[in-house]
Amino acid sequence: MMNRRRFLQAGGIVLGLPLLESDGFGQDDAPVYSFFCRQANGVTQGDSNGEQDRFWPYETGIITPEILSAQGDRVLSELAPFANSMVAVKGLSFGFPSAGCGHSGGGNQCLTAAQCSTEPSGPDSLAMGESVDNYIARHFSNNGGEPIALYTGPRRGYLEEVLSYRGPMSLRAAEDNPWVAYQRMLGVEDATLSELVFTRRQSVNDLILDQIQALRSRRDLSSRDQQKLELHFDSIRDFERLATTLSEDEEQAMAAVNGLGVFNDNRIKVAKMHMDLIALAFSCDYARSATLQIGDGNDATEYTVDGQKFPSFHWVSHRIYADGSEGETIEGAEDMHHAIDRLMAQTFSHFLNRLSEYGMLDQCMSVWCNDLGNGVSHSYDNVPFIVVGSGNGFVRTGQYIDMGGVTHNKLFNTLISATGIRNEEEGLIEDFGDPSLEGGVIAELIS
Repeated sequence: MMNRRRFLQAGGIVLGLPLLESDGFGQDDAPVYSFFCRQANGVTQGDSNGEQDRFWPYETGIITPEILSAQGDRVLSELAPFANSMVAVKGLSFGFPSAGCGHSGGGNQCLTAAQCSTEPSGPDSLAMGESVDNYIARHFSNNGGEPIALYTGPRRGYLEEVLSYRGPMSLRAAEDNPWVAYQRMLGVEDATLSELVFTRRQSVNDLILDQIQALRSRRDLSSRDQQKLELHFDSIRDFERLATTLSEDEEQAMAAVNGLGVFNDNRIKVAKMHMDLIALAFSCDYARSATLQIGDGNDATEYTVDGQKFPSFHWVSHRIYADGSEGETIEGAEDMHHAIDRLMAQTFSHFLNRLSEYGMLDQCMSVWCNDLGNGVSHSYDNVPFIVVGSGNGFVRTGQYIDMGGVTHNKLFNTLISATGIRNEEEGLIEDFGDPSLEGGVIAELIS
């Protein structure tokens, strides 16, 4: 598709605009966007220790908002409003063992469907192939063919980013500061924007007010275009206001390179800010794919749910006060894990709500995924993938399916094909991931 992005510019700041009908952009050539949000430590779907499934719907088949709402004991009930646009995919497996560390190996394979390196190994192992976000992004010119890669977690030099790969053993650094990512989107390389927003309490909109007013006064703009522009400028101001409503310490941290996502209490707050930024980027066609990693490789965040601060999520997933296999039992650990699963679902729904506001829910494929099936066993079987959005109708949504153990490269082949990417014979993509894996797509997902 021809690039028809429009921009407004003030000095070194370049603000992308949403794609407008008045510029010859119609629904028939609407691009498809892909978002991958990773949770760590598996989910409460039953395990070898006798726990019961508290994650998936009761039965495979059609799902509706009414069906999921009636199953309030299951995590996916949190996503009931999006059931008609959702496909919950159970029974997907990673194809390869870890290289000595279950969390590193899971992170390596999560978006790559590739083998893990044997040198380096253990927690330092790397994926031997590119990730799906990179594969999608490099087929388009947006953002220089690069995906957006964001992170909210500690910086302690151990199992930090695990998600996005340019190629074999080429792990992409992810940005943990939403303010830095925002400035990068606008092409700002100095402190101009930080001074404007944090010190002068103004918005980038104020710098281009004359251009905004001139654009709004165009007689060829449809009512839908007008609504898109209003939402776009409101979203920019809302993001900047959120940045300036932080405490003074948090505000200073946000304006600094280190960011504020390194603190436990800010983990979800920063995740939502990252999501707002990704939705904004998609709305103006800045990039075609994005990833968000919540927590580091084994996510030791001490999450607070309903006023109760839990122990390290990693410990909770083990059900003991330890990173290893031996330790004192955490009373109520399964319930804590279930509550964190719900928190992650609620956080994911924040992004879905933002896309819905833009009218882009089904123009995007939003994937909530994990790098383990179960925390207790560190299993690579039955790794959950929840897809919301049909990719402009390509994906058959409103269903819960169990694939019975196929490798997850087939899911990625399907999602890549939904973006319009085709092989040399103009057929669907069937060979993403390690070449030793069985190729193909998941036919049950295709409309």
